[in-house]
Amino acid sequence: MGRYSRHFKEEAIKLVTEQGFKPAEAARKLGLPDTTYQNWLDQAGWQTPQARLPDDPKLLQVQLREAQARLKELEVENQILKKATAYFAKQSL
Repeated sequence: MGRYSRHFKEEAIKLVTEQGFKPAEAARKLGLPDTTYQNWLDQAGWQTPQARLPDDPKLLQVQLREAQARLKELEVENQILKKATAYFAKQSL
């Protein structure tokens, strides 16, 4: 017999299928290994929803510009963190 009851598995699966949790998030919340939880979802026939791109080319351009701006922000933040790490590493010597 399995370690978890059928009822527990059914309720656990509902976190993703009905409550909108991401699989890794639900697994963490339940204290389960990601692979175990993903196996339960696979057995239940759940599939990861595919992101749907908008049909409007102008909207795609706006989303692309927003993504590029966010990427630039993250690159700047990353450089700042690298410099801060180097600075604090030097200070600790």
